[in-house]
Amino acid sequence: MIVDSELKTTARRALVCLDLTDLDEGCDAAAIDRLCERAQTPHGSVAAVCIWPRFVAQAKTALAHTGIRVATVVNFPGGDEKLDAVEAATRAALDAGAEEIDMVVPWRGLRAGGEEAVTEAVRRIKAVCGPAPLKAILETGELRDPALIGVAAERALRGGADFLKTSTGKVPVNATPEAARILLDAIARHGGRAGFKAAGGVRSVADAGVYLGLADEIMGPGWAGPKHFRIGASGLLDALLATLEGTEAAEDDEDY
Repeated sequence: MIVDSELKTTARRALVCLDLTDLDEGCDAAAIDRLCERAQTPHGSVAAVCIWPRFVAQAKTALAHTGIRVATVVNFPGGDEKLDAVEAATRAALDAGAEEIDMVVPWRGLRAGGEEAVTEAVRRIKAVCGPAPLKAILETGELRDPALIGVAAERALRGGADFLKTSTGKVPVNATPEAARILLDAIARHGGRAGFKAAGGVRSVADAGVYLGLADEIMGPGWAGPKHFRIGASGLLDALLATLEGTEAAEDDEDY
């Protein structure tokens, strides 16, 4: 059984790797202000906030001088927009102040046999991103087949993805340990330079600990820091703070 001190260690590790997320359809400016306030805690700050593109400039201003990065999404959540439009959306987001881009790859095309489409999409959007990290969202719960998930991971890495991300959080099956292992194995084969992000369904300290443990096992101790490891979630922060403060967290039904 994990003792309290181990849980607190896990919570501290997860906190600094958290992409605190609000991709709710009803998100508004007030919600973004609250999100940015929550991102700065007495126990340290999260790695980033992940929000809709229309709120990037607002979040960038709110988080100025905090060290918290602003991430946004493109080709989201379906993954089936024309690449010209995705390139334009990416440029606009970067111009507004986005520091990280989370892009859904064309996973439906991959499932239909179009492997090269994933590489091409990642390559083109990474060229727009330049030094800004590009997280390739593979939607592993929709790909389902482990072999196909592996192909998606390899193709995204060939295209220059800076992170492999499991999911949008908008489908029935999101992050799973099984998918995480496939992505981390692919990252390891490519030298461990890319990062990993688990998104969707990570709600508890124990959940976070599973993914941190996989990263430690496959990549080695010390790799799973904010530079290489992220968890995308909305309600997880409350659970992390409750563990660190010895209180009880309220349940959150959101899945991203």
